[in-house]
Amino acid sequence: MPGYHDDLRFAHVLADAADATTMERFKALDLKVETKPDMTPVSDADKAAEELIRTSLRRARPRDAVLGEEFGTEGHGSRRWVIDPIDGTKNFVRGVPVWATLIALTELSEGGDHPVVGVVSAPALNRRWWAVRGGGAYTGRSLSQATRLQVSHVGRVPDASFAYSSLSGWEERGMLGGFLELTRDCWRTRGYGDFWPYMMVAEGSVDMCAEPELSLWDMAASAIIVEEAGGQFTGLDGRRGPLSGNAAASNGLLHDELLRYLNQ
Repeated sequence: MPGYHDDLRFAHVLADAADATTMERFKALDLKVETKPDMTPVSDADKAAEELIRTSLRRARPRDAVLGEEFGTEGHGSRRWVIDPIDGTKNFVRGVPVWATLIALTELSEGGDHPVVGVVSAPALNRRWWAVRGGGAYTGRSLSQATRLQVSHVGRVPDASFAYSSLSGWEERGMLGGFLELTRDCWRTRGYGDFWPYMMVAEGSVDMCAEPELSLWDMAASAIIVEEAGGQFTGLDGRRGPLSGNAAASNGLLHDELLRYLNQ
């Protein structure tokens, strides 16, 4: 898929530029933070990073559409770049280094946008993960210095590590019972949150994770990385990919059990 590999290289260029912008504002004393209508924060760094990426896309990929968290949809076509300039803004504004820029290229096919390229760049952690459809998933600081990702081989819930973001979302949706049962039955639980659990599933250091409410820009890049590392990424309804408004990711061996618990 030479076309997608060109897009992957370009996504790395976009991530490099975004990293420079976000790191310049991370822990800045004059960081400007506003509250959006959904009561989540947005900083001047979120807006600047997305504007930078959009400007580069207009120049280099003018025929492609763009969907970003801060500035919505632009353009039309079967190819669409999906951007979350800072996934983990609450961490970013408090000086917690667990945040990342998420960049995905999707192709429109039956049912919606299906990721073909994904890059997750977490500069404050000095980490980056990426994947291209059919080409595997990797981590490293560059395309030339990378390690291939592989999910774990844990096959039993009592032996598994489960990661999540918070309890409140599950409670609000009446799904707390199954969630808590899963946390009691599995070996280990941690509330890492945001992009990081999905990357750890892809790395094999966490076996499964889930979130009850997400947007496409939260999931598109992570979905292809998990899948190309040999795992499964679906909605809580079992639908493959980042199309259900929520997410469940696993090493594949545990996926049916994960969905059974969360859908009680």
